[in-house]
Amino acid sequence: MENSVVPDIRDFVPEKLKPWLVVLFVLIFQISGGVYLAAVTEMVGSTALMQEDVMMAGYASLVGMSLTFCIMFRLKFRFPIKTGLLVCAFVLIVCNLICMQTICVPVLVATCFVAGLFRMWAIFFCNTTIQLWVTPKRVMSVWFCFIYLQVQGALQLNALFTAYIAFWAKWEFMHWFIVGLLLAVVLTVILCYRHYHSMMRLPLFGIDWFGGFLWGGFMMCVVFVCVYGNYYDWYLSVWIWLATIIGIVALCLNLWRASFIRHPYIDFLTLRCGAVWKMFALYILLDFLLAPEHVFEHAYFENILCYDSLNIASLNWWILLGVIVGSVFTYVTFARLQWRYRTMIILSFISVTVYLMVFYFIADYNVSKSAFYFPLFCRGFAYVLCAITLLTSISQAGLPFPNFAQGLTLHGFGGAVLGGVVGSAVLGEIFERVFHRNMQWMGESIDRLNGCAQGMSFEEIFGALNKHALAVTIKEIYGLLTICSIFLVIAFLFYKSSLRPTAIHPKWRTVRRLFKRELKEDVEL
Repeated sequence: MENSVVPDIRDFVPEKLKPWLVVLFVLIFQISGGVYLAAVTEMVGSTALMQEDVMMAGYASLVGMSLTFCIMFRLKFRFPIKTGLLVCAFVLIVCNLICMQTICVPVLVATCFVAGLFRMWAIFFCNTTIQLWVTPKRVMSVWFCFIYLQVQGALQLNALFTAYIAFWAKWEFMHWFIVGLLLAVVLTVILCYRHYHSMMRLPLFGIDWFGGFLWGGFMMCVVFVCVYGNYYDWYLSVWIWLATIIGIVALCLNLWRASFIRHPYIDFLTLRCGAVWKMFALYILLDFLLAPEHVFEHAYFENILCYDSLNIASLNWWILLGVIVGSVFTYVTFARLQWRYRTMIILSFISVTVYLMVFYFIADYNVSKSAFYFPLFCRGFAYVLCAITLLTSISQAGLPFPNFAQGLTLHGFGGAVLGGVVGSAVLGEIFERVFHRNMQWMGESIDRLNGCAQGMSFEEIFGALNKHALAVTIKEIYGLLTICSIFLVIAFLFYKSSLRPTAIHPKWRTVRRLFKRELKEDVEL
């Protein structure tokens, strides 16, 4: 049993099948969650919820996932994997049932936050059992290629499954589909897993739970301001002011507590790390350039090109192909050949530039669907290339291992939450202003247009004007983003760095010893 690849699984399961069974579990947990944003249109149309409500719930799940990293290693040394997987599966089943029925926004957001916590717990438990199967030498650059192939691949599969199920049935069926998969996981775990724990269990003592609550509150306030800012007209609304004040108070209180308590949720050593701040900056830049995906690309496909939901969803296959090729390319060049961090970041932003430039030149009323395959492939390729590089840089930042988990939490905040929500909010505001400016300019010639369009009603003329202004605005925004991306690539070319990936994950015995020493010191104090 001790020589088994996955000793938690019973011996009647073939050895070669064990790690693949765990990979299947990871994919199921990856596509599970509280709400499924690919069905946001159908969900909004059949409930009293707004699109902002569903987006807030989706980001709440990401905040919950990011917060979990700081305590994941402690949970691993406290609970057997069988117990953890069963608990997580049952909680996710309940969360799916609640999200399918509730129209209360606070309940929906809280449920998605909990779903994110337990979803990440289950994924971490599964992945840590097969780490040596993926990379026997525990090379972090290799490991993160595998992780991001999982994460981004599952994200695209989630969007595809949700879109197809919502088109052929109802959006609620996606929740039932996930519930069925999770019940299959529960049954398989009960039958195939043993209560096996290879290390002495450590108590959940000395964790700064209140600090975690404050960090979660701060991130939720940032998400609220960015998601609802345009709806409430930004700081003309008392709700945006209230969320801003609460977020600032939570952040200041957290930093003040971190200055004197023994084990803060995220301490100053991690916050002062230069790699963390570079990661934040690069993620915000990257997500700002890729924000058209969330701000107006769907409107372009639906309102101008008149694609139905299946045609829009089918484009995700090319993003998925970009993710797969990007992960393999990063594995070969970055993990095996050890290309420099600078080289990988430049290649990533060159791919982003190609994506934006191609969209700028092809965006029109009559363009074939196949013209979008290559730029969408470049978008998936670029993101996974940059994400693997930045995540590896956290592991090579010189932080002690307990602080590495905190670095993962900050990476989640930057990559999964702040980058996406801030980039989308900023670009959304720019898009609104440019669109209204174009509408105003084109509206000045509406009398001439009305005279030429005999037999058309004012509503038809206004609809055509709105559609044309939307197309012009989209092309203009793509052009501006292309220029910004080109300047960033030039700036990276002048940046000097010869750092290459060399990070190695310590043995689990060593990690456990570090946490055990911390617990012993806390008890003695």
